[in-house]
Amino acid sequence: MTSHSVEGPEPRLTSLSHGGGCGCKIAPGVLEAILRNATALPVPPELLVGTETADDAAVYRLNDRQAVVATTDFFMPIVDDPRDFGRIAATNAISDVYAMGGTPLFALAIVGMPINRISTTTIGRILDGGIEACKAAGIPVAGGHTIDSVEAIYGLVAIGLVNPAALKRNSGAEVGDRLILGKPLGVGVYSAALKKGALSPEAYAAMIATTTRLNTPGPELARLPGVHAMTDVTGFGLAGHALEMARGSGCAIRIALASLPALAEARQLIGEGHVTGASARNWASYGERVALGRAGADEQALLTDPQTSGGLLVACAPDSTEAVLACFRRHGFADAAIVGSAVEGDGTLEIM
Repeated sequence: MTSHSVEGPEPRLTSLSHGGGCGCKIAPGVLEAILRNATALPVPPELLVGTETADDAAVYRLNDRQAVVATTDFFMPIVDDPRDFGRIAATNAISDVYAMGGTPLFALAIVGMPINRISTTTIGRILDGGIEACKAAGIPVAGGHTIDSVEAIYGLVAIGLVNPAALKRNSGAEVGDRLILGKPLGVGVYSAALKKGALSPEAYAAMIATTTRLNTPGPELARLPGVHAMTDVTGFGLAGHALEMARGSGCAIRIALASLPALAEARQLIGEGHVTGASARNWASYGERVALGRAGADEQALLTDPQTSGGLLVACAPDSTEAVLACFRRHGFADAAIVGSAVEGDGTLEIM
């Protein structure tokens, strides 16, 4: 990369993006319409997981003991610090491998940068942040692709391995299962407040800590006999990803509002109006399948809040909940909590 500088002060990274982090995702309803109209291709029997249940990654069986897990994720800046942006984006991409129960092997970088707006020094710091996250996961960045882009974009293709016997889909929840969430909600709320200069330094530090924490419990959780399904909560919010689990599993999901872990200032910031546009788009896409009960607008905002590098959502048998929680805590996920259950139903979500 030829070194260059830009004239005048560089803009804030978040000012270069129309939406940050996983809030950049196409709304669930729009994405569903796009995929519905896409040409279907023959599916080989070795493809264990494809697009059928909107799962976290594709999985291709090599033999009876090995399957390749392949995923990609990238987005525009959620924060202004280049290194933090790179760390968050890379952590988020690798999470999809963990969510399938896989172990990451290597990554490829996806880089689109407005080279007339930001310097190569800044771009280098973004890439360094991504490399740092990959190093923490024990994998190399083995290559990638770069383009000159109007908005700053960074992410990874992440490749991993999983034993097909331990593979966990988002569609295996069973009626009676308990749902456990590994990370607190509120990342989208914090990012909205950050863009308006309303996020405290303490809250920013908490946001970076949660979004750069790798979902390393995934492979260990997948091997627990009572774990039936797993996904990670990202741009569609807890409600959206719980609905994907419910629809794929042929059940309904019941969420207990009082049990939801949230970042310390999230509820207060929601009350002050710091809600992302993606939250409203999420609700417009799937709100008709959600029974809010006594939940109000603030609770709805938390349920639909887009999570960047969010936590694992695990469906497990009731007698496995302690083992699942213990696994999370061994890996440093102190906020992991039982948030709901799978009940009889047909792809809907009930809020209690």
